Parts: sequence; structure tokens; C-alpha cells
Amino acid sequence: MLFNSIEFAIFLPIVFLIYWAIGYARINDSLKLRIQNAFVVVASYVFYGWWDWRFLLLIAFTSFCSWGSGLLISRAQNATEDNRGGQNVSFASRFWLTANIVLNLGILAVFKYYDFFVTEFGNIFGISTDSLLLKIILPVGISFYTFQALSYSIDVYRRKIEPTNDIIAFFAFISFFPQLVAGPIERATNLLPQFLQNRKFSYDEGVDGMRQILWGLFKKIVVADNCAFYVNQVWETYDTQNGSTLLLAAILFTFQIYGDFSGYSDIAIGTAKLFGIKLMRNFNNPYFSRDIAEFWRRWHISLTTWFRDYVYIPLGGSRVGKWKIVRNTFVIFLLSGFWHGANWTFIAWGAYHALLFLPLILLGKNRKNTNQVAEGRLVPTWKECGQILFTFMLAVIGWIIFRAETIGQAWEIMKGICDVSLFSVPNHAGIHALFVNLLLLVIVEWFQRNKQHSLDIANLPIYLRYTIYIGMSFIIFAFGGHTVNFIYFQF
Repeated sequence: MLFNSIEFAIFLPIVFLIYWAIGYARINDSLKLRIQNAFVVVASYVFYGWWDWRFLLLIAFTSFCSWGSGLLISRAQNATEDNRGGQNVSFASRFWLTANIVLNLGILAVFKYYDFFVTEFGNIFGISTDSLLLKIILPVGISFYTFQALSYSIDVYRRKIEPTNDIIAFFAFISFFPQLVAGPIERATNLLPQFLQNRKFSYDEGVDGMRQILWGLFKKIVVADNCAFYVNQVWETYDTQNGSTLLLAAILFTFQIYGDFSGYSDIAIGTAKLFGIKLMRNFNNPYFSRDIAEFWRRWHISLTTWFRDYVYIPLGGSRVGKWKIVRNTFVIFLLSGFWHGANWTFIAWGAYHALLFLPLILLGKNRKNTNQVAEGRLVPTWKECGQILFTFMLAVIGWIIFRAETIGQAWEIMKGICDVSLFSVPNHAGIHALFVNLLLLVIVEWFQRNKQHSLDIANLPIYLRYTIYIGMSFIIFAFGGHTVNFIYFQF
């Protein structure tokens, strides 16, 4: 079920009304909470099963195994403390953790990577592997909910969170529909406790959630989908396009993937607020970054911090020798690339960003820009403008690699951009209105860069707020029409 669909426009208010009707029912608080959480699970499974109900068995299996592993890990650790099992029970806790990690990553590998590895094996040895391919459909959002489930088991093992006996609350934590298929990838330490306590509706939070949904829809429908219409046309005929058109398409894809993914996150976070649930921020104006390290602190924050906490730091982080720093940096970026899909382009994209990131971390400059750009000022300095533009163009090159079907195609497109035809007029037919909306996006996000989201306008007079709501709604309806699936659903 797409956020920008009629089905979701009907689904959301029905779920909202039933959810709060349960929340304010005059029954025992404990029973009310369990019924409300059970309804969240049912609604989330309807939402997820809208694509293919068969994959509900997979998410249910993942949820059950991760819930059970948390209890088994904790039981083994408690037995160790009571001196009932000694090292054998300590081994048991590691065993249950490892078993759950292997199980979840194994499922992910089969559905997402098996055919890729089999095909590449056949290519290396020059043999046909068609009969060995599974050719199964990739379940929507499997990479997101798998990582969310893994973080629970790891955090229980690290004693950052107590395991829950409440299986209904745990299933709600894994399947909560706003962030189920494309994040943010929530931690159990943040999201699970919210399903273990009674929730009250907050009018102010609900209104703010609706504003964030409206801004997310603008980024998705007006920006991302219209960029996609142009980008797809150019990409399909890249070998006949001049350099300036290819560059324009690359820049528009840079806005497309941002509008698409951050738009989804805004809708997800805003929707969660309607249900009294707070999700973590997933984007923080990444295209205003002054270096690539700052870009990665602001882009897909939930995934970046997941790899930092569960891979980079356990490997030693940057508190080790320089060779290991290099190794650790490449490990997390290559894994991040491979997480996105079974294609060499994603691995090359990860390696490219590792190469950009490495000098900053080796020179100790990766934490140089941690504040907002032009903090306390209306406009950035010329130096900051240059840094932002340079970092943006580095991101554009990376997105060319990311968008390409093969590394060869990415190379051909970059060669085409570097052609003398770069200085010709690009083909910009039919996208004049898109430029205006892109300018609106940049201006609004610049002036709102210190807010949690760009339509956080509660401090404005009511007449001005409603003028903005009506204007944004008109733009969405006027410039919508190119319905495109969310890019990150494929991951």
C-alpha cells in the first residue's frame, strides 16, 4: 500500500479512529494496551499484505524468532550471574544471539543475494547457472525489518534493554506500519518501550504530524515523481544524449532520491505521531552539508547509525591503528552499499564514498562540521557555499553510480557528461514548473533547517498557517500525476 495512494487515504483514518476508540475505551488499562497493540499488528499486517499476503508468514517468523531469542539470551545471562552454569551458560547466550543473527541474515541472503552470488559464480567459471536460480520475489522492506529485529537481540545481549515477555507488543514493534517497509530503522530501546505503555492522543503532536505528512507528500509527489519522469526518459536513451542533459538528469536524480526517501520518512514519522508514537529523525538536510562526513551524518541517519553502533564500533571504530581505521571505514561503506541491493553498482557506490570519507577520518576532520551551516545567520559565507556545492557534486557522482544498472553504464554516463557537449543547452522541455518546485524545496528547507521538519510552523499566525496548508495542497494536486513507486521499497 503506497502512502500516496487512495487506498492509504482510506486506510489511515479508519485505523486512526479504531485505534483511539480502543485507547479511550473504559476497560482495564492493561487489557486496553494489549488490545490496542494487537490492533496495530492486525492493521500493519493488512498494510504489508496489500502487496503479497504470503510474505506475512516471513515477517511473522522473523518476529517470533527474534522475540524468542531475546528471552533465551537473557535467561542464559541470568543463569551465569547466579553461578548455575558458569562458562557453559555464557556460551549459551552467545549461541542464541549468533543463531538469531545467522537466521535473520540467512533469510535476507536467500531472498536478496542468492541469485546474485550464483550468477556471479557462473560468470567467473563460465558455466550456466539458470537451473540453480530461485527467481523469487524480494519481499518489500525485508532489509529494514530484518535490521530492526537484529538490533533487538544485540541490545538484549549487551543489556541495553530488558527482553519483553509481551509478544504482541514485540510484533507491533517489528511491524508498525508507518515505518515497516522503508524505515526509519528503529531501535528497540526507543520504539519497543512505547508499545509497553499506555498512550494518550496529543492534539499538538497530531497536527504537527499532519504538517509533516503534507511536506512529505510534496517531496514525494511533486519533487521526486516529476524528477523521475524526466530522469527515466534520459536514462533510457543516455547514449544519444548530450553532456548537459546527462548532467541535468544526474542532478535531478539527486533530488529525486532525496525527495522520494526523505518524503517517505516524513510521512512515516508524521503518521506515527498520529498514533502517539515517536520515531527517530532519518534525514537532516543532507544537501546542505559542507563535507562528505557531514553528509553521512544527515543522510539515512537510522541506517548510518545502525552500521556505526553494530559494526564500526565493535570493529574498533577509529580508536585503533590507521590500517584498521581504513579497514573499518571500507567495511561499513561496502556493507552499506551491499545492503542496498545485489548489484556491483551498489558496492562501487559504497567504495566511492569510503574513498571520499577516508581522508577526513584519517586527518581527524570527520567531526569538523557538526553544527548547522550558517548557524545564526541568514545566508552562508562564500566559503560555505563552495563547500556545499562541492559536496553536492560529489554526491551527484555517487548517485550516478547508484542509479546505473551496471558499472559500465555509469562510466559511459560520466564520460558523456565530460564531453564537450556539456557546454550546450540541455534538453529541458516540459520541466520548467519542476525547477520552480525544486527552488521552493531548497528555499523552505534552508529557512527551516534548524527545525525537526520543514513544515514545523506552529509559531506562525493561524491565517498564515492555513494559507500554507491550502497552497501546499494545491501544488500537490496540480503537479501530481506521475505515480512512481518509492525507490527504497526495492531494498
